[in-house]
Amino acid sequence: MCLGIPGKVVNTYREHDVLMGKVDFSGVSKKVCLEHVPHVKPGEYVLVHVGFALSMIDEAEAARVFAFLDGMNQLDELKVPSS
Repeated sequence: MCLGIPGKVVNTYREHDVLMGKVDFSGVSKKVCLEHVPHVKPGEYVLVHVGFALSMIDEAEAARVFAFLDGMNQLDELKVPSS
């Protein structure tokens, strides 16, 4: 199954002429391609799959999706590996 994880855009920047951003997933930040959501601004939420933001969503929907995925134990990829 393919999952989209909601995250909050922290900042945006261009890398090799590609729109990228730092996205926060409940305390874990990742680099994400934002080319599919070119009008997104810091503070807004996106749905991310394998490093690509596929759509914008509102904060309430992001919270619902994140809570659902957390309850289903589907957030392992966001966990920081323990040393």
